[in-house]
Amino acid sequence: MSSPSTKPVTYAKYLQTDKLLDLQRPLSAGPEHDEMLFIIIHQVYELWFKQVLHELGRLQEVLEANDTPGTLATFNRILTILKTLVAQVDVLETMTPVAFSSFRARLESASGFQSAQFREVEYLLGYKNLAMARHHPADSPGGQRLQQLIDEPTLYDSFLRYLEANGYEVPQTLLARDVSKPIESSPELQAILLQIYRQDSMCTMVCERLVDLDEGLQEWRYRHVKMVERTIGSKPGTGGSEGAAYLRRTLFKPLFADLWTIRSEL
Repeated sequence: MSSPSTKPVTYAKYLQTDKLLDLQRPLSAGPEHDEMLFIIIHQVYELWFKQVLHELGRLQEVLEANDTPGTLATFNRILTILKTLVAQVDVLETMTPVAFSSFRARLESASGFQSAQFREVEYLLGYKNLAMARHHPADSPGGQRLQQLIDEPTLYDSFLRYLEANGYEVPQTLLARDVSKPIESSPELQAILLQIYRQDSMCTMVCERLVDLDEGLQEWRYRHVKMVERTIGSKPGTGGSEGAAYLRRTLFKPLFADLWTIRSEL
C-alpha cells in the first residue's frame, strides 16, 4: 500500500509512455508522412532485439542447467518473436519507393548496419563477423558489448554442454573450442546427432528448436533483403553500405550446419 506522499504506480508511469512517445522525431520538412512509420518500425525492432537478447541469455542458462522443459519454453518464445519480426516487414512494405525517397536523404550516415543489438544477437548465435564491429566505436555502449561477446560462449557452446550433461561424449576439442572463432562442422558431432535423432526424443526436440531458430533467422534475412530490393532496388544502402547486394550474401548460410548436414543420413 503506497504512503500518502507517494504517487501510485499508473500505466503511464510503469511503462514510461510519455518518454516512449516522445522518441519519434522525424527530420524531414513537413514532416513527410511515412517517416513516422519508418522510425516506429525500427524502434520496435530494437525493442524486440532487446527482448531476444534477454531470452537468449535465459536460453543459455537453462541449457547449461540441463533444464529441458525450460529450454523448450524459452525456444518457443524466441521463435514466436521471430515470427513477429518477419510480420513487421509487411507493414514496412506498405511504404512505396517514392515515399521512402522523400525523406531518405535525412538519414545521412544512419544505417541498419549500425544496429549493435542485431550484431549482439548474431554473436550470441555464433555468427561472430568481427569485421562488422567496425561500425560500432569501441568506446560506445554497443561496441563495448560486442567486444565482450567476442570471448563469451555462444548458444552453440551451451548446446554442446547440454548434450554432454545428457550423457553424450562430445569431443573436448569442441567443448574447449575458441569461442571467438566461427562454428565449424564436426563429423564427430554429426555422429552424436544421428544417434540422438534415432533414439532420444527429448534431445531431438531441442535439436529441432535450434533448426527452427536457424530457419527463422534465415526467413527474416530473406524478407529483409526483398523489402530492401522492393524499396531501393540496387541503389547503395544508407551510410555507404552495399544495400541489397550485401544482404543477399547473408542468405542461406546456416548457423548450425551439422544439424542440417545430418538430414541426408536420417
